[in-house]
Amino acid sequence: MSEIKIQAEERNEFGKGAARRIRRDNKVPAVLYGHGSDPLHVTLPGHSLMLALKNSNALLTIAVGDTSHLAIPKQVQRDPLRGFIEHADLLIVKRGEKVVVDVPVHIVGDAVPGSLVVVDVNTISLEAEATHIPESVEVSIEGLEIGVMLHASDLVLPAGSTLAVDPGILIVNVTGAQSAESLEAELAEAEAEAGIEHDAPAGEASTDGDASESSDS
Repeated sequence: MSEIKIQAEERNEFGKGAARRIRRDNKVPAVLYGHGSDPLHVTLPGHSLMLALKNSNALLTIAVGDTSHLAIPKQVQRDPLRGFIEHADLLIVKRGEKVVVDVPVHIVGDAVPGSLVVVDVNTISLEAEATHIPESVEVSIEGLEIGVMLHASDLVLPAGSTLAVDPGILIVNVTGAQSAESLEAELAEAEAEAGIEHDAPAGEASTDGDASESSDS
């Protein structure tokens, strides 16, 4: 993974008012911390940071004056509606240092026809060198038969990466696709257990009414 350099400004104003003023200038308040050093409060250019963090494990070189810090995103707060970055916590790392990160799982290929592929996890925790964090882990399901299950131990990991989770965690489960009739039967059974009753169709109701009138006459 290539390093992305971002020029930062040291920040001396704090609080909600200061943060709002920073965001109005299309910048993002952030904190650099790690390796026992005091937290360094900085301001980052919003557009550059947004582009850099399209990869959630981006390797950043944060330049503050004459000093540069190698860092990875630790926590990123985004506006829930508009999606822009409101604040970023960045972890300082060293070259050759091992870090634990969550890496996206990408499913490729197709299982056998008539199957249903259930993906149990979308990310997997790996330990990797800070300067060699994989962008994703690819999982091929090409031609997998119904009943096959892939666990964390089955993953082909990028060189230099190791699992940081239980190897028995289920990643992918290939099951038989459920038919419409089966789904309807399950729904009817669930409704019966819940005591749900449906009104008779209008046509049936009118027929019953006609039959009743006829018998009265």
